[in-house]
Amino acid sequence: MANILLPALPLADYHIDSIESAITPALAIYLDLVDANIRTTLRLLNGDPDRWRPHVKTAKLAAVMSRLVESGVTNFKCATTLELLTACEVGARDVLVAYSNHGARAVRIKEIAAMFPKVRISVVVEALDEVSTWRHSGISAFIDVDPGMNRTGISQDCEEDIVRLAQGLQTEGVPFRGLHYYDGHHRNANLSEREQAAHHGYDHLLRIVGALQQHGLPVEEVITAGTPAFPASLTYSGFQRAEFKHRMSPGTVVYGDMSSLAQLPQEWGYQPAALVVSTVVSHPQADVFTCDAGHKSVSADAGIPNCSVVGHPEFEPLHPSEEHLPVRVPSGSARPSRGNILYLVPRHVCPTVNNFDHALIIRDHRIVEVAPVTARGREVPLAENFQQQLRT
Repeated sequence: MANILLPALPLADYHIDSIESAITPALAIYLDLVDANIRTTLRLLNGDPDRWRPHVKTAKLAAVMSRLVESGVTNFKCATTLELLTACEVGARDVLVAYSNHGARAVRIKEIAAMFPKVRISVVVEALDEVSTWRHSGISAFIDVDPGMNRTGISQDCEEDIVRLAQGLQTEGVPFRGLHYYDGHHRNANLSEREQAAHHGYDHLLRIVGALQQHGLPVEEVITAGTPAFPASLTYSGFQRAEFKHRMSPGTVVYGDMSSLAQLPQEWGYQPAALVVSTVVSHPQADVFTCDAGHKSVSADAGIPNCSVVGHPEFEPLHPSEEHLPVRVPSGSARPSRGNILYLVPRHVCPTVNNFDHALIIRDHRIVEVAPVTARGREVPLAENFQQQLRT
């Protein structure tokens, strides 16, 4: 994949006082920029936080989810039980577990729902044989509609199957809330073409809503748009005059990364708010230096280069190994000395945040807190009663 060109990011904006006291690689989260990104998103939503259901797989930290709640954002989306638990603990009022849930995982979701009876918890379903799992649980359901991503859900072309599933929910007494439609495959670099493709899918989606209503199945909410399709959801007129509640789910925008900055209009003003601080550790070649941020720190799942060096757009990060990131320096440019600190903007921030147990919380260029990355990884995979049996 070709290199992603970022707008100029002045090093002075990201400098951290006394950073030499931190063991690198370290995750740094800039609260002022997080708050600015939240304000930007709310401005795009006409100041209505109820239109935003951010996916908290990006935010991860209770400290950051709390800032969303303080800004009036209380509807969340998540993928893991630990993310669900964290969202409930910080004050979310409505959380969708947007992932297929079976077996012990479904049991755990019901346990968390019982722990937080005032939180409205929902799940996604895609087949009739899932419905009985949620009977008498107090948990409601969205039908997962596949927009052509071919990952999960019922194809948007199968209206009759979607109607039958909604009827099955009604028969089993599981509240049917609406449709979940994650169109994350729309990533065309040309925003106009991306918007056109997404709008074509939304036309399908409205036909599904119409089919459900014709069968006496009211649709309370429709959820669309992660970060790449966010601009398209904002401009689709069918959502603006809809009878249902339409919510959008961009989550990456809270921190931003190389990919999201390339996908969203620059004039919107999003800024990277989560960086990896790294140290130069070696000079293996005349035109290459190595820093200590391998793919166990900065995720490489979105391609190479996996990051950009703040203040040095000329540096070219090469293929990382687990703990090493080699970086090529162009002819005529000086290599940073061993021991120098670099500030790296990840290409994909979500799994990068998940790589760290703790984050440096930065305000006004100072480290003000070391916060746990609360929802990283997974919960203990066995229920407490089962663990007790193992101990006896």
